[in-house]
Amino acid sequence: MKILFLFLDGIGLGADNPETNPFARANMPHLESLLGGKKLIGGTAPFENEHLSLIAADPNLGVKGLPQSATGQAVLLTGINIPAELGYHYGPKPNPEVAQYLNGGAIFSKTVKAGKKTALLNAYPPRYFDGIDSGKRLYSSIPLALTNAGIPLFTDKDYYAGNALSADFTGEGWHEFLGFPDAPIYEAEKAGKKLGELASQYDFSFFEYWASDYAGHKQDMPWATRQLETFDSVLKGLLEAWQAEEGLIVLTSDHGNMEDLSTRKHTTAKVPLIIFGDSSARRGFSEIKQLTEIEPAIAKYLQL
Repeated sequence: MKILFLFLDGIGLGADNPETNPFARANMPHLESLLGGKKLIGGTAPFENEHLSLIAADPNLGVKGLPQSATGQAVLLTGINIPAELGYHYGPKPNPEVAQYLNGGAIFSKTVKAGKKTALLNAYPPRYFDGIDSGKRLYSSIPLALTNAGIPLFTDKDYYAGNALSADFTGEGWHEFLGFPDAPIYEAEKAGKKLGELASQYDFSFFEYWASDYAGHKQDMPWATRQLETFDSVLKGLLEAWQAEEGLIVLTSDHGNMEDLSTRKHTTAKVPLIIFGDSSARRGFSEIKQLTEIEPAIAKYLQL
């Protein structure tokens, strides 16, 4: 059985207020149809039907302060309550104290040790690697955990070869911001199908979408709304390509942010945990209450 972990940075379950919450404003017909006509907001969770399970997961983990990306992502990758052990939330990039948890103890390393295939399906441009090599850029928790497992990040060559996707799903950013005028561009629904095809090649695959957190910090409602509407089309294509009998798609986040554009800061909101797949296969996730419980459920499902 396989799992695709679809990580959307900085999305919480917010209020039913289209003035501040793009999830209450955006037109997301596909996801809303799967949610019985409801929007992805706080009042919808918990929810379950034949298509999916929606759970509200706590990212605060009993630690004061606002949840942050480095610790939140590290928790998702290890199942360890790192903020509680350290006494603080930390981000955006891991400091040495957070990084130590990602050296051999993350889900990527466990998958490799079990003799299974894993990958981060994002393609990274040359300037990213230049920044890492020069010391001007630090790995965030997810690529750090992957490279610590001995798995290389995908490059521009992988993107051109069709082995990975761009961080914005469609590849438009490679044209507009990265200076690759001949890079592949996908319509959103086709990008979703491509993501499903790529994920089917691995026992555990991961895709990281970070622009949602960025839009939250910028308090950019038009951009946030466009992101969600694009993602809805991506999701439609993904679910059409994904064979339910193959395994599960796990969608979640590290902390709230984009669901409340009245503030530039992260929030203490619970985050959505959506499990797509066969209802019997989803049972191992049904009792989850907080972020620390997601990785153990994945490891058990994959028999790691």
